[in-house]
Amino acid sequence: MSPAGELLTTALPSAAIRTLLRVGDTSVLSPARSADEPPLTVPRDPAREAARRELSKRMYHEDDPSLFQRALDAFWDWLDKLLNAASTATPGGTLGLVVIILAVLAVLGALWWRLGTPRRQPTSSATLFDDRPRSAADHRAAAEAHAAQGHWNQAVQERMRALVRALEERALLDVRPGRTADEAAAEAGRALPAHTDRLRTAARDFDDVTYGGRSATEQSYHRIAELDRDLERTKPQLAASSANTAPNTRQGAAE
Repeated sequence: MSPAGELLTTALPSAAIRTLLRVGDTSVLSPARSADEPPLTVPRDPAREAARRELSKRMYHEDDPSLFQRALDAFWDWLDKLLNAASTATPGGTLGLVVIILAVLAVLGALWWRLGTPRRQPTSSATLFDDRPRSAADHRAAAEAHAAQGHWNQAVQERMRALVRALEERALLDVRPGRTADEAAAEAGRALPAHTDRLRTAARDFDDVTYGGRSATEQSYHRIAELDRDLERTKPQLAASSANTAPNTRQGAAE
């Protein structure tokens, strides 16, 4: 068999060759009659179409990569080209690109360590208390239990609720459903002006933990707990009280 015949018969499966034999009267496979004449004479267009139909059958594509694998391969090819282009444009080539990437990661890690989790603005103005009325002592006990287990988020929340409930029990704040931590801090600051800034900080810590997605720390809990204890020992200033809370604050001061 001539080289052309060997190439065609080895390139196609046997089933494809049988299909080529049925292409038409001009598509025949005959033995060689002389050294100058190839044994296989197949017109180009019918042979191409027959091969295309044969090779499109499912049996020849059972081991083809899946769509996900092809997409993954395309992604890695794109990434490889991108890195090659970047290394070509970077002084020092690939080594210079690696050094730059490591430097950027180091800067980002230092910023994350220094600043912590990015602070998000509170997305809700939900109320400070839930529907279960509890005393300041109950909230303090819950806060201490959470703190003993290292659950600082819950500990901060319960201690802030204990702080506000204690002010309500002393009549320094009126009992008003729906009050937020910020509102409680602002109202309490009028009766206890020496602690205005600390009250605002405590309310902000409560909001960050409850609505802002931040994690509380042991220091933030102890800061609110210390404020709670200081407020218990502080007498309100009657001149700084609002008209609505003035009678109540006098009663609290007398106690």
